[in-house]
Amino acid sequence: MAQELRRTKTPDFPLRLHVYMAKCGVCSRRQGEQLIAQGRVSVNGTVIRTQGTMVEEDDIVEYEGKRIYPTRKMVYLAVHKPPRMLSTSKDPEGRPIVMDLLKTEFSMRMFTVGRLDFLSSGLILVTNDGDFALATMHPSAAIEKEYLVETKRPVTSDMLDQFKRGIVVEGVRYSIDSYSLKTPFRMTLVLHEGKNREIRRVFQHWKATVKRIHRVRIGPVRIKGIASGTFRHLTDDEIQWFLRQTGGSR
Repeated sequence: MAQELRRTKTPDFPLRLHVYMAKCGVCSRRQGEQLIAQGRVSVNGTVIRTQGTMVEEDDIVEYEGKRIYPTRKMVYLAVHKPPRMLSTSKDPEGRPIVMDLLKTEFSMRMFTVGRLDFLSSGLILVTNDGDFALATMHPSAAIEKEYLVETKRPVTSDMLDQFKRGIVVEGVRYSIDSYSLKTPFRMTLVLHEGKNREIRRVFQHWKATVKRIHRVRIGPVRIKGIASGTFRHLTDDEIQWFLRQTGGSR
């Protein structure tokens, strides 16, 4: 496992209180609004219930009586998700989630950058930097994702050419950027949109049952060397690549 790289990020003030709380890793922005309405947050000793309250850098913000700070260590991970595991932060049915792989080493609130469906395996990014996650997931970032796909029925280059040109399934248009057909039953697909269950929906439309979907790359980050169920920290070069791609800087 790669050595952890220490990074900190200080937000620009003033900030709305619920945004400040999210940057402290206490909750999401929406959850922050709910906690404020419940009277569980104070600023400089005064309980705040008004939404939109602005916070300055020298204000003392407390959540349930404990002071919280927005300047914190940022963590950026490449995780190898096994199949039959959810990429959500929690599951009411108690099924395994990606965060189960990290909870013994990280106590802060973290979240996945995008998703992989329950049956799929492979690379997924996890961070506690909400701004990084939102920017990286935004369609305008156009970040390539590469998948290894195996099927039970043969797939032809004509079918994949159709996928590349764009195919409409149940009123939704899907497309890939490129492909490499290794055998009629094994191929790699590169796409950047990543609509919900895109590959499965298109192959189901072709009646080509999918045996395996395994994501092997996100942008410059490859899964090679990361065993199933483990992770590594992104390198500084990888993080800077994502920031350049999304118009950010660090």
